[in-house]
Amino acid sequence: MTTVQEPQEYIDDMARKRGYVLDYHKVMAKQDFDVLRAANGLVGAAYLDQRTLDRKTKELIFIVSLTVMRASKGHIQSHIKVALSLGLTPQEILEAIEISLPEAGIVAFQTGFEAWREVVGADGLEPTVEVFQGGSGGGA
Repeated sequence: MTTVQEPQEYIDDMARKRGYVLDYHKVMAKQDFDVLRAANGLVGAAYLDQRTLDRKTKELIFIVSLTVMRASKGHIQSHIKVALSLGLTPQEILEAIEISLPEAGIVAFQTGFEAWREVVGADGLEPTVEVFQGGSGGGA
């Protein structure tokens, strides 16, 4: 016998299983629970459920997809954190994000790169000669 979950239980269960809950999940749970469950079923089948690809591989693909689609930095960061929690290294995640560079271009890559840089705390080198500052180049 299966029980029907209430929206709050559903969100809590989602957080436990995924390790994150996006803003739209929270609002949809309250405003249109049926559509959220349907969308989550699709995400489960395509991404969360164990099939042929392991969860680490799927997480890397998800990060690259979000980068190419120019998702928000916070959304990309939530998946970078999940990837790290699954045991992927910062270098493995960076290499996956770098795949977006020749395919989607520098603007899409910079958003994913900036999300990664903030999560893993990577720093860079400053020029030792006078130069104009170009900023991060990444979108919001």
